[in-house]
Amino acid sequence: MPITLDGSSLTIEKLVAIARDHEKVELAPEALERIKVCRLMLEEKLANKEIMYGTNTGIGEFSETMLNDEQVKEFQKYLIYNHAAGIGDPAPIEHVRAALAGRVNVHAHGNSGCRPEITLTLVEMLNKGVTPVVCQKGSVGASGDLAPMAQAALLLMGEGEAFFNGERLAGHEAMQRAGIEVPGLQARDGLAAINGSNLLTAMSALHIYDMERFIKQAEIAAAMTIEALLGNLKPYNTKLHELRGFSGAVTSAKNIMKALEGSDLTTGKMKTKVQDAYSMRSTPQVIGAARDSIAYARSQVEIELNGVGDNPIFIPEEQLTLTGANFQGTPVSLPMDLAGAAITMVCVLSERRMNRLTNPALSQGLPDFLAHEPGFYSGMMLSQYTADHLIVEQRILSAPASIQSIPAAADQEDFVSMGLNTAIKNGQILDNAYGVLGIEFMAAAQALDFREFTPGKGTNKAREVIRKYVEHLHVDRPLYNDHNRMKELVKSGEILDEVEKVVGGLG
Repeated sequence: MPITLDGSSLTIEKLVAIARDHEKVELAPEALERIKVCRLMLEEKLANKEIMYGTNTGIGEFSETMLNDEQVKEFQKYLIYNHAAGIGDPAPIEHVRAALAGRVNVHAHGNSGCRPEITLTLVEMLNKGVTPVVCQKGSVGASGDLAPMAQAALLLMGEGEAFFNGERLAGHEAMQRAGIEVPGLQARDGLAAINGSNLLTAMSALHIYDMERFIKQAEIAAAMTIEALLGNLKPYNTKLHELRGFSGAVTSAKNIMKALEGSDLTTGKMKTKVQDAYSMRSTPQVIGAARDSIAYARSQVEIELNGVGDNPIFIPEEQLTLTGANFQGTPVSLPMDLAGAAITMVCVLSERRMNRLTNPALSQGLPDFLAHEPGFYSGMMLSQYTADHLIVEQRILSAPASIQSIPAAADQEDFVSMGLNTAIKNGQILDNAYGVLGIEFMAAAQALDFREFTPGKGTNKAREVIRKYVEHLHVDRPLYNDHNRMKELVKSGEILDEVEKVVGGLG
């Protein structure tokens, strides 16, 4: 069944399906009707010479410049040309597909004033696999993601470039091969195609999906490490967290105990410390705080996905045109800065637990650095170095972009969100996070191999999956292959999927 874009029901999960799984989309019939009604209103106002920003006026610093009838016809073309000013490598196809779907969902409200042909062409491009080539960098995240969205809008004139069937083609050729008619641009069409924070929101939605799955894997890794370190399990009793009241911590504690179900450690018969280090017993509170932060970011991203992010905005039922700043990316960039910092924080905790597995003073009797002949072999000593490098990079990237405004357009646009910077750095934070957690998983599996007790159903399944990709470290070997395999394994989510099969869904 195609995913219906109606302006109000687009979830992160639906966007992931469109972007990554190439699910078909359709524009809701009532949305198409709203678009038609709005366009009629705009054309009437144009005929009456009513001043409308970006339609019969210039844009930005030129908003006071009135356009004559002939200029109105040509203006949208040159608007797209001068805004297609990005730089760098092409953004991933999934990011651009998600941005196009988000733009269609904005139009579906019937407040953007473009011709229906513009929206329907974007739908066709999604369904037939024509993805504009869009430079990743160049947006300041206010007035929307103008540079990348303008590069995408070039295809609406049969220009620019596109990916189609695995090839990078001229835009007109990609559209022709896909059998998509080029609609051209008339009054308002170009600005309606670009004036929203759609790329940064699309990327953020995909990141939220990946962050949530990463957090669950962090809880599985924590359970493995806690088990290998003979942890006291009282800190993971949900009653403790219910008394404080943070829902993320309650869920995190539940997930850790779920992964440990069936472990000899849960019987209370094994000798444990009265109280473990913070990196172990604070895990539910810390990962729980990350959960709550990412949940807040999800709520803001989904509001934006289903909101009218445009300027100007037309309200047909009141015959009203409103100019404002609904393109401003701050409502997404600020919570996503927090989400990126949350992932970094979880990685810092992961590295501290991994350190306890390898540090002979802290490892509860495990071999030094998890080596079979410590001193002759170094075991996983150097794996910690690698994790440390990744974390320092994450810390640098965790500086918020949302406070980094540099005025643009002769100070007409004197506060901007820098939200695309947030989205780009969050992708880098996540990429490093897969490596850090992969190293903890690898160390925890090595440590559990040394223990002679029955592990939990979830932790044991995780170890089994790890052993499909990385052998037990009997004799020192170059570890970079293992690290890279583990990074890809965490990114794939296979550990999570397999553990959930044996313990049930994690919260």
